[in-house]
Amino acid sequence: MTENVVHLHKNTDPIADEASVTTLTVVPDPAPPAPVPLWVRSGRAIKVFVTHESTRTTARAVARHTLYVYGGARIAARRTWDGRTAARYERMLRAAEAAGNHEAAAEWEERGQRFREARHRRRMDLLHSPLDAAKGAAVSAGMGVGGLVLLGIAMAIATKDATEVVTPLMAVIKFINLMITIVRVVWGPAITIGPFLALLALWSVGAHQQAAPQWALPANVRSGEGEPITPSIVVKALRDLGVPALRKAITEMGDAGASMLGPITIAGCGVEVDVTLPSGVSTVEVQQRRRKLAENLSRHEHEVFITIPQAARTVRLWVADSGALDEPIGPSPLVTDETMTANYKTGRAPWGQDLRGDAAALSLYQRHLLITGLSNQGKTASLRSLALWAALDKTVEFRLADLKGGDWVMFDGLATVLIQGPTDDHVIQATEMAEGVVDEMNRRIEARQFEPGIEFPPLICLVDEAQVAFMCPVKDEDGRPYGGSKATSRYFMAVRKIHNQGRAVNVLMWQGTQDPTDQNLPKLVREGAHTRAALALGTESQARMALGDKAVDGGAAPNLLRPGLDQGTLVVASSGIDIPKGQSSITVRTHYISDDDAQVIADRAKALRSGVVTLHAIESDDEERDPLADIAQVIGDAARMRTKDVLARLAALDADTYGGWSFLNLTGVLDGTGAEPYKSDGKMTIARDRIARALADRDDTGSTSAS
Repeated sequence: MTENVVHLHKNTDPIADEASVTTLTVVPDPAPPAPVPLWVRSGRAIKVFVTHESTRTTARAVARHTLYVYGGARIAARRTWDGRTAARYERMLRAAEAAGNHEAAAEWEERGQRFREARHRRRMDLLHSPLDAAKGAAVSAGMGVGGLVLLGIAMAIATKDATEVVTPLMAVIKFINLMITIVRVVWGPAITIGPFLALLALWSVGAHQQAAPQWALPANVRSGEGEPITPSIVVKALRDLGVPALRKAITEMGDAGASMLGPITIAGCGVEVDVTLPSGVSTVEVQQRRRKLAENLSRHEHEVFITIPQAARTVRLWVADSGALDEPIGPSPLVTDETMTANYKTGRAPWGQDLRGDAAALSLYQRHLLITGLSNQGKTASLRSLALWAALDKTVEFRLADLKGGDWVMFDGLATVLIQGPTDDHVIQATEMAEGVVDEMNRRIEARQFEPGIEFPPLICLVDEAQVAFMCPVKDEDGRPYGGSKATSRYFMAVRKIHNQGRAVNVLMWQGTQDPTDQNLPKLVREGAHTRAALALGTESQARMALGDKAVDGGAAPNLLRPGLDQGTLVVASSGIDIPKGQSSITVRTHYISDDDAQVIADRAKALRSGVVTLHAIESDDEERDPLADIAQVIGDAARMRTKDVLARLAALDADTYGGWSFLNLTGVLDGTGAEPYKSDGKMTIARDRIARALADRDDTGSTSAS
């Protein structure tokens, strides 16, 4: 049977297609977060409180001052023990034995024995002291009472009162009673306060000695920044250096490790101390740990220098005041003293300051010079300051090649040859300049054979950025390379010849080069320099190239200078500068002379001279030269010039034409012109006015003939 469903209410909504029906999903509101348990919130609050900087600082302060008392007690106990026993002498004896100083060990053993004998006598005296003390007390009491009675009798006679006999005695008794009363009143508070006073005394000792762990000390003390250098700090730094033999020896010495140290003396902006190492510890082991030693002394690596004096097993430490080496030094005397002149033979160029803060001056007399370093470290500035000083001696002649260009423009009108630029053509000109200097050197050597006592004016051949010349690949028409380090290299051979024989006739070679290698600075060239200086370098091998093995083995370390931060600071190995006894090098912070100041100094040098014609390139054309015109050119504005100087400048003007000229050639050209050489102050001289008249007469004659 089927049931019929009767709907009482009619559905008026239209029937929608299933595809058009949009289903709405009701998203329930998110449930509120579960409450954080109280123990979690409490833990977070405790963690924030415990890790807060204020809490840590407070806890550190509480621990520090508490530990000061403990440390002070240890120090006081140690001092008491040392005073009552022979422990101090035993420590000093072990220290002397560890250092290998048997004479000092015997002396400390004798002192310890004398101390024990004196202590034994004192102890034996204590056996008799109670009886002696009792006898002394009885005698003193009897004499005291007798004296008081006699005083009382005198008072009784004076006052005619018999009772005055006991007055002095009663007064003493009352005084003793008063003292007992005072002690009874004070004793209670003293018992209460005494321990606190004792703790305060121990805290004071501990605070003065900083007797607390490192983590508990204040931040400025933990960092040690600027901490003064004391014997205990030096010994601790050496002990923690990581050399087992050194640590063991110092531990056996105890507090007497300072016996290794010489006096700590103030040396400029730092201090200096000699350290005699114990037997079994080499100086190399300390040198190789320079950074760790500096950090142990609370200094940066560049603030600690280690050198090797003459004494065996000894290193010399120079420790700068914190931050002192980052402060600039004063201006150069060349800038501040406008009246300064120079003397190439006897004078010294003011170059800068050593680490002690003393003036560092360099003698240039008959010394070839080499300065090297990484790029942009102050090489050109340090080399230029020496040249500017030498230029203030009007007898010094410069022939200069700047193979970068732009740094030596102030020498225009000061140098007889000035080449500026980095191209191969400039290298060719620089090479020909050096070869012209070789020709002048040979001419001087020949002249000395005929006149042994003759003195020649200094001639300095200066090449800045010399690595460009050594690396030049260009060859001449004969196939000989201008650069390179072989016997066929023209520049290399010119430098070698000057190094070999130049100084005997005052012909010198100065070179500045950067980032030295065996390719851009050959071994024979760098070892030919008498004065070798290096700014910051990259590696120890480069330091050895720049300064030599002896200087580096003696502690020279330009590779440890900070590139960019130690600009102008260089390590010098030379007999021309005062180096502390026993050292092979010295570190110099050079004065910086700006381009504007350099121009002013150069102008002063030009004013001292009678006019210099600067050749900016070496002529090498095939046209026939005019000797008379060339003589007039090289004399320039000078009223007169010595014949040998004229010959030197003619050789610089054109080495091919005039390089082999002698006095006879020069005289032959001038004969019959009215400008023949003549003697002035005993020297053969050529006058500018006579040369000018000879040229004018020749031109007039030529014009008349033409007409």
